[in-house]
Amino acid sequence: MTTTAVPTLREQATPVARDRCGAPVVDLTVPVVGGSSVRSTAGTAGLEVSEAERSERFAQMRAGALGSVHSWELVTAVDGPGTRLTVFLSGCPLRCLYCHNPDTMEMRRGEPVALEDLLARVARYRAVFGVTGGGLTVSGGEPLMQPAFVSRLLRGAKEMGVHTALDTSGFLGAHCSDAMLEDLDLVLLDVKSGDPDTYRRVTGRDLQPTLDFGRRVAASGTEIWVRFVLVPGLTDDEANVEAVARYVATLPTVTRVEVLPFHQMGKDKWEQLGMRYELEETRAPEPELVERVRGQFRAHGLTVH
Repeated sequence: MTTTAVPTLREQATPVARDRCGAPVVDLTVPVVGGSSVRSTAGTAGLEVSEAERSERFAQMRAGALGSVHSWELVTAVDGPGTRLTVFLSGCPLRCLYCHNPDTMEMRRGEPVALEDLLARVARYRAVFGVTGGGLTVSGGEPLMQPAFVSRLLRGAKEMGVHTALDTSGFLGAHCSDAMLEDLDLVLLDVKSGDPDTYRRVTGRDLQPTLDFGRRVAASGTEIWVRFVLVPGLTDDEANVEAVARYVATLPTVTRVEVLPFHQMGKDKWEQLGMRYELEETRAPEPELVERVRGQFRAHGLTVH
């Protein structure tokens, strides 16, 4: 029997300039799915992928009946309280240098999944949510790239009595309608930097929309968990951390701050996608640095994890 070797993702991709950063268009013959290498994901296994024609899929996505889904997983005490069904959507306007899932940057790399099918999976785990105090978390990529789909997904979950959370950078906070905000029990707000220049260096975008969205969420009374990724030589500057801590301390509904140490677990994905990874030589922060940063947040009266 003759066997044919399956090409790697690198071989399937069209040539890309090696000094290019960000998210180039890479022509793949198969969709890239699956989550972070530090998690156990199912990709889109168990979810029915839409076979609708391209024009029909676009119409369904605009209506929020269809979403571009990267992966899903059932995880405990990571993306909110209790056991969570976390759904990772494709598409993100940021180009974070430390992104460990660069395959979520472009919406086209996800799988088209029907809202009804995803809500059926949420319903399947209601008993688990009830026992553990868990629920649904919508993450990405950046979930607010698909506001119609997210809005209907959250509404459907709330109609089932399920706790809901949104994991977002806040950059597209203007896409979050008042109705969507009312259907949220928790916002996991990723504040990547407190200094505008550092924020632009990290993400390629402006800081102000994140700050505005955080204030709007707090004003609504919705609980907030803040996440801050600590990257040596990039986000660890004492003044930068202090700016984040001062801002977070002004948000009365923040109940915890998570300082997340940088890691290299996503480096291979950048290589596979033909993208230049700028942090190849960056090491994980030393415990002393992590504790210093956590101490800065605690000094503002914040609960830190």
